Amino acid sequence: MPAKPSASPDAGIATLYRDHHAWLHGWLRLKLGDAHRAADLAQDTFVRLLSANPSGTPHPSDAQSPSDTPHASNASHPPDTALREPRAYLRTIANRLLVDHWRRLDIERSYLAVLQTYPQQHWPSEESRLLILESLEQVAQMLGRLKPEVRDVFLLAQMDGYTCPQIARQVGKSVATVERYLAQALGHCYRLVYES
Repeated sequence: MPAKPSASPDAGIATLYRDHHAWLHGWLRLKLGDAHRAADLAQDTFVRLLSANPSGTPHPSDAQSPSDTPHASNASHPPDTALREPRAYLRTIANRLLVDHWRRLDIERSYLAVLQTYPQQHWPSEESRLLILESLEQVAQMLGRLKPEVRDVFLLAQMDGYTCPQIARQVGKSVATVERYLAQALGHCYRLVYES
């Protein structure tokens, strides 16, 4: 008896797409109130699945946001891995994309509010504004990955110009702890910029 032909590598995700894309788009449309943006995020959800797992076999641990583990790939899951709750799985990925979307909107609104305080002739070009927003988003992602106390110390040093003794007094920690937090934050930023 001839062997049964195996399904294409993308069959798992194709089936997931066929069976649940319309539902996911509707769910996102309710969350966003914008059908076009919902369509983009629904598509991004499936792109995330494909990029996280090129084998085409969805696995729950693939539902990571880019800010969780930027270059993780879970392509080594066995092909018989069944997805018990496909909608919960898709919702997890889409929720993380929504958080990223709302964070980007907050950053953009804050930047534009600051920009409004300057005369229009001093505004950067549209291309420069997009590059600035992209950089601000990357900084926000970097800071978002730090422990809150490490982030606070880092911001006091970098944004407010505090010295380690001043920060130690401000946060109620020893100077050695503040120095350790700064080293952790700088190491984290270095790894994200130069090792990715």
